[in-house]
Amino acid sequence: MTVALAPGVVLGPARWWHLADVQRLEADLFGPTAWSVETFWGELAAPGRTYLVALEGEGVVGYAGLALSGADADVQTIGVARSAQGRGLGRALLRALLAAARAGGATHVLLEVRADNEPAQALYRSEGFEQIARRARYYQPGGVDALVLRARL
Repeated sequence: MTVALAPGVVLGPARWWHLADVQRLEADLFGPTAWSVETFWGELAAPGRTYLVALEGEGVVGYAGLALSGADADVQTIGVARSAQGRGLGRALLRALLAAARAGGATHVLLEVRADNEPAQALYRSEGFEQIARRARYYQPGGVDALVLRARL
């Protein structure tokens, strides 16, 4: 199933042929903490996972992943190309993950976000997430704290 997000952008399931583009985007966005292509392969193959891509033309401009296990769901990752930020793609990807969590029977969704990433925190708060914990020096290298957020579905 694909969904139109904006003119020329569609949201659909991630497939193996998207992973090299997803990993390149991940490396640009997250630098030394970026997942490897092997990590993405493992995630895509794991049970209880939902991975989505936002495509503009044939290029990946966003991606997101969710792990679902009964009542628990965890946002694994969300990324939007710098050139596509500010167009609502991150919100659309997050909402699609929340819908997948609901459809899978989850009662709440958890995620970690960098304490220095105010734009992402604002997005998550606007979608009903609340901080429930802080993990000191979680993101390495750099030693940046992670905020643990939860949304009830």
